[in-house]
Amino acid sequence: MAKSNNSVIEDVSILSNGIKIEGNIFSEGNVRIDGKVIGDVTVNGNLTLGDNSDLKGEIKATNITISGKVEGTLNSSEKLIMESNSEVRGDINTKILVVESGAKFNGKSTMGESYKEKKS
Repeated sequence: MAKSNNSVIEDVSILSNGIKIEGNIFSEGNVRIDGKVIGDVTVNGNLTLGDNSDLKGEIKATNITISGKVEGTLNSSEKLIMESNSEVRGDINTKILVVESGAKFNGKSTMGESYKEKKS
């Protein structure tokens, strides 16, 4: 059975708790990370960082939802959500930023135009 081009975007790749990756990650579809990543993460879809996630590096995605820890620059072309137990140390570039009560953020945020528009 042939897959349509849209099914790639709907699939979710999962890096479970206990996984540690040192290196860059690139995905055309959606990704959920519950483990540890040291390196840059580029997702042409939605990125979800679970409660046990721990990322160090530059992150680029359409929408980003954070429940874990991130150290580095975050670039979201649409919306970034920091859930109540998230911790971010670094700069955020996004159109829409949602910070729930209890989230920890140390850095600079730039909102309004996406990082993709700035580079044009």
